[in-house]
Amino acid sequence: MVNYVVAHDPKWAAAFETEAEAVQSALPGVPLVLHHIGSTSIPDILAKPIIDMMGVTARFDALDAQAGNLEALGYENMGAFGIEDRRYFRKFDAQGTRTHHLHVFLEGSHHIDRHLAFRDYLRVHPQEAAAYSALKQSLMADGPLSWDAYLDGKDAFIKEAEAKALAWFHN
Repeated sequence: MVNYVVAHDPKWAAAFETEAEAVQSALPGVPLVLHHIGSTSIPDILAKPIIDMMGVTARFDALDAQAGNLEALGYENMGAFGIEDRRYFRKFDAQGTRTHHLHVFLEGSHHIDRHLAFRDYLRVHPQEAAAYSALKQSLMADGPLSWDAYLDGKDAFIKEAEAKALAWFHN
């Protein structure tokens, strides 16, 4: 069985801060605000051990011009990777294990609120966070899963929680 998730590690917050500093240093002159998103940013839930970061910028031109600096940090430039108005990078360690995702959106993108609302909602609604974690545990207990099957298994929960989170976030 492939297990994609592990217990929450309190060190993930510091790992985000360290990586955010490295990314900022690698991109001088790029106006970029970084946020820790995804399950590693939510205490006490199971998560894939990959630090998800979201960057917000006013323009892509400076980022695109310095994308090679991120590659020097070990990031692979994936371009938009299926989402319009996004730049997506992923980082691997020396063993080839994925360690970080960096999603960069333009200011005003609806994806920014979507990610922040989901994170913040689960942080302040522990019962919802526990349900999400239990779903992940259940998906892993059902037997071998492909990555796509794992994502598909979470999809309905995420869509429902995201709708609640956005309504909560904007009130």
